[in-house]
This record gives sequence, C-alpha cells and structure tokens, in this order.
Amino acid sequence: MNLKNFFSNIFDIKVETKEDEMKKFLIVGLGNIGEKYTNTRHNIGFKIIDEVAEEHNVSFTTETLGDIATFRFKGRTFILLKPNTYMNLSGKAVKFWLNKENIAIENLLVVTDDLNIDFGTIRIKAKGSDGGHNGLKDIQDKLATNKYPRFRFGVGANYSKGRQVDYVLGEWNKEETSLLIERLPTSAKIITSFGTAGLNNTMNEFNGK
Repeated sequence: MNLKNFFSNIFDIKVETKEDEMKKFLIVGLGNIGEKYTNTRHNIGFKIIDEVAEEHNVSFTTETLGDIATFRFKGRTFILLKPNTYMNLSGKAVKFWLNKENIAIENLLVVTDDLNIDFGTIRIKAKGSDGGHNGLKDIQDKLATNKYPRFRFGVGANYSKGRQVDYVLGEWNKEETSLLIERLPTSAKIITSFGTAGLNNTMNEFNGK
C-alpha cells in the first residue's frame, strides 16, 4: 500500500499527489461585485464564469475573498472564482486560491474584458502585459509575474476621448446583448478545453473566433 492509500484509509482524508494537483485548474472571472455592475462590459469575466457554472450545474458559495464553484470534467477539477475584492484588487484573491488549492500558475486562467479588440473577439495568451487593465495589473503585482494564461474577451472601443471608464462600466446595448447569447457558449467551451486539451490546442482552436 502506498502512502496516499495508507493515510486515506487510516485517517479517512484525501491526500493529493502531484498528479492530482496538475489536474486542478483555477478559472478566474474578473468583475466588480454588486447588482449595478452585473450587466456592464467590465463584468464579462463574471458573466462567462456564470455560463460555465450553469452548463455544469454547479452553484457558487461565498468563501474567502470570493465566490467559488467546483466541478469535475473528463478527469479534471475546475475551480471557478469570482473575486469579491472589486476589480482593482483581484490579485489578492487569485494568489490566495492558487496557494490554498496548490494549483500551478500554468493551470490558472484569468477571464477578462479587453478594450483593444473588437466586440466578441477572443484572444487567449500564455502571458502578456496588463494592457492598462487594473485587474490584470494587480494580479501581475501579487503574483510577481505576467506569465500566466489569460482569456481576453473583446468589448470594443466605441467611446469618445475621455469616456473610457463610462464605457467599460456601461451596460451592454441591445445588439451586444443579442450577440452575447451566441458568444457565451463558445466562451464556456474555452474553459473546459483549457483544462482538457491544453493551452496551445485551445489557442489554436479558438483564437480570433
């Protein structure tokens, strides 16, 4: 009997191996808490994470620094996190849950809005700058690296000079709302593909769609 089985049988506890840890993935949707932010462009990370949870029939519970939902799919464990720290302090929640669950940084995927790409366009990258995004900036600061996977969902830049904040904190218009219905299921597939097919295969399949 190996040590894992010994401790599991004697103490009725789950002892995770390195292999177990590599099959766990932390999927973080960025957004702001509160009803007034629910349908804003800046909260697309929350919206995509909610879509994943709904498709896999799991509910969120409020835990340390955020709302958490967990499901298993094709032998992988997906931990969904919606930080409750507000966008600008997202890094604290990300770092806490990576450490708590012993998840490797390459198994982290951060889902966020992006002004620099057209509405609905998808960009998945293994690393990159914060691009002026305060949520990504804080994550990079707390993790002391920009080398973590991120899934950027384009919200476009249809705003006049000096109106950027109003735009990202504004609600989706009717046309965007209609198109989101089509884009959200694809976004949910990206999440499970990341955990089962890997980052490179997921980028090849979904980038630019």
